[in-house]
This record gives sequence, structure tokens and C-alpha cells, in this order.
Amino acid sequence: MTGQSPRSRRHSPAVYRRRRLALILGIVLIAALVWLLIAQPWRRAADAEPAANPSPSPSVTSPAPTPTATEPTETGNPGDALPEETADAPLEAVACATGAVSVEPLTDKESYAAGESPQISIRLTNTSASPCTINVGTTQQVYTVTSGGDTWWRSTDCQSEPSDMVVTLDAGQVVESATPVTWDRTRSSVDTCDGDRPQAPGGGASYHVQVSIGGITAASTKQIFLY
Repeated sequence: MTGQSPRSRRHSPAVYRRRRLALILGIVLIAALVWLLIAQPWRRAADAEPAANPSPSPSVTSPAPTPTATEPTETGNPGDALPEETADAPLEAVACATGAVSVEPLTDKESYAAGESPQISIRLTNTSASPCTINVGTTQQVYTVTSGGDTWWRSTDCQSEPSDMVVTLDAGQVVESATPVTWDRTRSSVDTCDGDRPQAPGGGASYHVQVSIGGITAASTKQIFLY
């Protein structure tokens, strides 16, 4: 068969489909390799980054502590002069001088009907500019009732179980005895404490009450009338 040109060989459609499928699979494999070799290392680095650079803990954002009370301030430092109220604190009270306390007799009434007994008290006033102490116990109290130059009654004539009581009087303070002393309208003496005593005349008779305490005698008496 000389003189005949050779005929080109043609493949069936199934062969072409197999070749295309093989090509697609090859491309997919190559892409998978690229992803494993290139993309995955970045992912690992991203996953490892939080461990290498941990986020700040909540304590970092807490407020700073306030200054303590021991820190110096603008108002003063240790060793400064004491405040005036401390430097000028009052000294300890001393015993009241005679001229530092005024004494005054008090009575519940000025005139008394028949059968009424006068109730006598003492008022004390610290007239000085400083506090002072004084014994206001019954050992220091003396009540006296006179008529003219005649002493009718004295509280110490028949006193029983006297006691002491020292108190402090502030400057200008005024105090009064809590329990008054009763005069039973009789004449007293140390010899008649357990016997009968003469009754003081009434009918409007005038009497004067005198008091003293701690050796300080009232500057004036209190006049009363008995009926």
C-alpha cells in the first residue's frame, strides 16, 4: 500500500475523561500539599502566641493604694508643736482658798407656822477663775440658829456618824446641798441629845440662820420667823 498517507489515531471519549480526572486529582493533591506545608505553620504560630504573650491579669487594672496615715502631710510632721488646746490644758485642781468660795444659807421658807420645822441648806459658789477642791462632807458642815446674841441650836451638838466628801468645783460653779438639815425648833446642847429640850418661842419671833463649811463661813445670815 505504497502511496497512502498514514491516518491519525483518535482516542475514545472515555480516555479523555480519565485523563481529565487524573489531572484534577493531581491539582487537588498539589493544593493539599501546599496547605499542609505553608498554611499550617502560621496556624500553629497563631495558636502558640497567647502562651508567649499572656493577657494582663485583672490585678493590673486595680486602683493604686491610697496613702497611709503615717505619711507626712502638709498640715504637719512628727515633732511639730502641740496644738494649743493641748498645751493650754488645765492643771490639776488644788484645794479651794478661803476667798475662792462663797457660802450662803438657804431655807425652804421665810416664816413657819406652828408645828412647821425649818429646812436649812448650803449654797457654794467657786468665785475664782480656776477649779478647786473642797471637803463638803458632814464633818465640815455647821448650821447655827441664833436669836439676838443667844445661840439656840447648833447642828454639831448631837451629830452622829459624820463623813467626808471631797469634790471639785469648776470656776464659777454653783452647788447646793442635796439633803437639807431640819431644825426641830428646840434649844440644843451636847448635854441634852437624849433628853427633853426647851421649845423655841413662836408668835412671830425672829431667828437668824448661819452656815459654814470647810472653815468658810457665810458672809451673811438668813432671817426666818416662827409662829
